[in-house]
Amino acid sequence: MQVPMSGPPVVVLGVSRSGTTLLKEMLDRHSQLAIPTESYFIPQLWDRHGDRPDLDAMLADLGRLARVREWGVDLADVRGRLPPLPHFGEIIRALYLSYAQARGKRRFGDKTPAYMQQLGLLERVFASAQYVHIVRDGRDAALSFLAMRRRPRFNLARPRGLRAFACQWRLEVAGARRFGERLGPERYLELRYEELVAEPEAALRGICAFLRLEFEPGMLEYHRDLRGATLQDHPGLAQAPTPGLRRWREEMRPADVRRYEAIAGGLLSELGYERAFPTVSTAARALAVVERAAFRARVAAWHASLKAVRRSPVWRLRQVYIRRTGAPPMAGE
Repeated sequence: MQVPMSGPPVVVLGVSRSGTTLLKEMLDRHSQLAIPTESYFIPQLWDRHGDRPDLDAMLADLGRLARVREWGVDLADVRGRLPPLPHFGEIIRALYLSYAQARGKRRFGDKTPAYMQQLGLLERVFASAQYVHIVRDGRDAALSFLAMRRRPRFNLARPRGLRAFACQWRLEVAGARRFGERLGPERYLELRYEELVAEPEAALRGICAFLRLEFEPGMLEYHRDLRGATLQDHPGLAQAPTPGLRRWREEMRPADVRRYEAIAGGLLSELGYERAFPTVSTAARALAVVERAAFRARVAAWHASLKAVRRSPVWRLRQVYIRRTGAPPMAGE
């Protein structure tokens, strides 16, 4: 039996390795809110189908996606929730709502860090959504990124090293903050990762108040039953929130700190994070400008090229490969 939806979608924003998975797991433990694993597919399907898709064709593509199969969503149920000629956003929202209601929950959300470069599309798809943006000191996030066992295999919009991560962190955090300013305080909440792990109950109570949900103590018990790929990529989730899992002052070489701060130090200061090197040489500043511009250009070129690929048979062949090999879909795939 379908349960009525109560409240707008909840979108967790944040740069990769900034605590988005921790926050997602906490929120997903709420009795009224369901947030599935990272989706990745919204920009892909948008490029393939646009705002007024052929319903049969789009449902067929949804059926090809490994993520949708993992979620266990019944596409017949999705179809039954739709008008005869639905918009793209209506189909996506029906998919998420079907996922949530199969779990007895009245509200759904999304957590996909790759969408930090797709904020306009998110707003189109998740009309009236509330956004919780979790921000972590970029130097600690960089250390976590460099320690990852798995990385996106071929995606020019994702960084490969420290300096590129600094460019990404600066670009995406600043972009999300501008996005939040346009939305206003009723729809956008900014949260520090450091506050979440230091005082998790207080932070969650604030988030629940923003989302108009009652705080539930079970949200703090997220680590009791985690397993599989979640722990493979985030082993720290096996324990309760722990401050200081990464300490850039002890673990990052001074030369790397200097390089990172040359690229993203202005935003670190704006956010209230202390800088080790508040003064940047003229040469380092000029190099940082070039690196930031090169990263933005690479991201733009990558997204432009994806549009053509996604509209071709290559996209379907990629889904067949994922299905046959069991290869985990990652950002951009």
